[in-house]
Amino acid sequence: MEGNGELGASAQLDGREPTSLPPGPPAGRWPLPLSRCWREMSSNKEQRSAVFVILFALITILILYSSNSANEVFHYGSLRVHSRRPFNLRKWSMTDGYVPILGNKTLPSRCHQCVIVTSSSHLLGTKLGPEIEQAECTIRMNDAPTTGYSADVGNKTTFRVVAHSSVFRVLRKPQEFINRTPEVVFIFWGPPDKMQKPQGSHVRVIQQTGLLFPNLEAYAVSPGRMRQFDDLFRGETGKDREKSHSWLSTGWFTMVIAVELCDHVHVYGMVPPDYCSQRSRLQRMPYHYYEPKGPDECVTYIQNEHSRKGHHHRFITEKRVFSSWAQLYGITFSHPSWT
Repeated sequence: MEGNGELGASAQLDGREPTSLPPGPPAGRWPLPLSRCWREMSSNKEQRSAVFVILFALITILILYSSNSANEVFHYGSLRVHSRRPFNLRKWSMTDGYVPILGNKTLPSRCHQCVIVTSSSHLLGTKLGPEIEQAECTIRMNDAPTTGYSADVGNKTTFRVVAHSSVFRVLRKPQEFINRTPEVVFIFWGPPDKMQKPQGSHVRVIQQTGLLFPNLEAYAVSPGRMRQFDDLFRGETGKDREKSHSWLSTGWFTMVIAVELCDHVHVYGMVPPDYCSQRSRLQRMPYHYYEPKGPDECVTYIQNEHSRKGHHHRFITEKRVFSSWAQLYGITFSHPSWT
């Protein structure tokens, strides 16, 4: 064999006779003790593997069980909104709920007829701008612009409800959001460490902006009112938004504020809660009218509704609540129309 030849040549170069190797066992046979040892080792390995698989399965089951027990999980389409009304939103105190960030003003009290202009791409091409302009009070959300879209969404803005995550996007475009409609009242919402003065980081930025634009009128949702928003969601759905790792959406805050401020509310562009279960999968609608290449509306809704990790919104659940409020608070929906 080639290996034996190399071994012999090496020994001859050293001046020594090649050493003969002891004969091995016949091919295909092992000494009895070694064969028995091999069988025992194989048997032990199989047993250890089986035990490992069983332990791994048990640990996985325990993790899943504890995870589902610790956190409430929302299942798309499974939640039924409570038929009772735990709160009368129109009896909430406006003075206690909204704290002025600039000056000592009080949030304007009431409007008879309000419209909420959503950020939905369903409004594109509707030519609703003139109709929206006729409304007594117009409410918009976050950094939804009107420049370039006024034919469909109008321009008039009475209130703009802004999440803490959108503060900088709004303030860095003052010509769009502050000067364009100087009569607008801003209502900011967010956690106390960001939205409550004097330590709130976002509050300081808003106050600095107010020095440049004296007409800026801004309020923050008070900590007590933030708790009321959470209590309202829990009372209407039976779900604790913190335990389910979710945030209430700006749409939720806007709808509640509109019911507080307005005798009648007309919502433009909001889809019904069952919309995504009926929509064709081939149909794509951008989540925002001003982001045509942004995420798909239904993909966003369903992913948020199913999410177990991180902080997400329960858009579909919230719409189920809004549907139950329609007759209670005089809310109508159009483009699309539903109740």
